Amino acid sequence: MRGVFLDAGSLGGSNIDMAPLEREPIAWVFYDATPQDAVVERIAEADVVITNKVMLDRAALAAAGRLKLVCVAATGTNNVDLDAARRHGVTVCNVRAYATSSVVEHVFTLLLSLMRHLPDYQRAVQGGRWQESAHFSFIDYPIHELSGKTLGIVGYGELGQAVSKVAAAFGMRVLIAERPGVAPRAGRVPLPELLPQADVLTLHCPLTPETRGLIGEQELRAMKRGAVLINTARGGIVDEPALAESLRGGHLGGAGVDVLTQEPPVANPLLAADIPNLIVTPHIAWASRESRQRLVDEVAENIRAFIQGKARNVVN
Repeated sequence: MRGVFLDAGSLGGSNIDMAPLEREPIAWVFYDATPQDAVVERIAEADVVITNKVMLDRAALAAAGRLKLVCVAATGTNNVDLDAARRHGVTVCNVRAYATSSVVEHVFTLLLSLMRHLPDYQRAVQGGRWQESAHFSFIDYPIHELSGKTLGIVGYGELGQAVSKVAAAFGMRVLIAERPGVAPRAGRVPLPELLPQADVLTLHCPLTPETRGLIGEQELRAMKRGAVLINTARGGIVDEPALAESLRGGHLGGAGVDVLTQEPPVANPLLAADIPNLIVTPHIAWASRESRQRLVDEVAENIRAFIQGKARNVVN
C-alpha cells in the first residue's frame, strides 16, 4: 500500500515521533506542505492519504483511483468532500478528543492573562516603569479574580465540558448556551439570555452555517461592559471588525483569540496595534507536544483498524 501525508509540517516538526505511522505496512511519502494545485498529482497513486488542512475536493477524490482511506489529522472534516468520498467508496476517519487538555489549558492561559493584564504588566516592567515606581507594588492595570465570576460556554461537547470542570475549580458559576434554533433544554440557557449574565464568554462550537457570525455586533453589545471573550473554536464564529471596535470602545474588557477567519491571516482587523487588552495567538491551543503526539498515534490506530477491517472514527 502507498500512503501520502500532504501537510506533515503542520504537526510541528522534529519533536513528533512518526514511528507509529511508519510501522504500518505502507510506503509513505511525507510532504511538509501541499499547494492545492499539487493535490491531484500527489494522491494519484495513493491508497491512504493523511491531511490536516489540505482540501480534498470532488475533483481530487475522483482522480485518485486507488484511494481507499482518508485520515484527517484533526477533528473537523470540512476540508474533505464527504459526499464525494462516499460515492467513490473512500472511508474518511478523523481523530477526536486528542487535544482536550491542551485546549483547556490554553483557554485559561488566555483568560488569566487578560483578567490580570499580564501582557501590560510585562511591557511595563520591560519599559522600566516598575523600576521608577514609588512603591514596592506597581498596580497600574485592573486585576480581577475568576472566583465568583460567571462563565458562559457556547458549545458543550468534549471541550466545553472540560472547560466547565476547570471553571468550577476556580469557583466560577457556569452557564451553558442552548444551540441556536433548539428549544431550551434543562440546564441550558438561550444565548440572548446568557450574554448579559456572563463575565466571560468562551466558544467551543464548530463553524457551521448556523454558527457563522454567531457573535456579532448585536451580541457583543448585549454582553456586560467589561466582559471577556475567549475564542479557541473557529474564526468565522465571531465578527472580527465588530470585536475590534468593541474592544477599542471599551465595552468589552478583553478578548483572547486563537483562531481567525483566514489563516495565516491577511489584513485582519484584530491584528491592529491599537486594540487594548487583546491577545491573539497563532492557532496553537491544540498544539502541545503531547497533544500532537496523541494525534499521530490516533491516526496510526485509525489506519491499523482499517487494514484489519475494523474501521474506527469513521465520519462518512
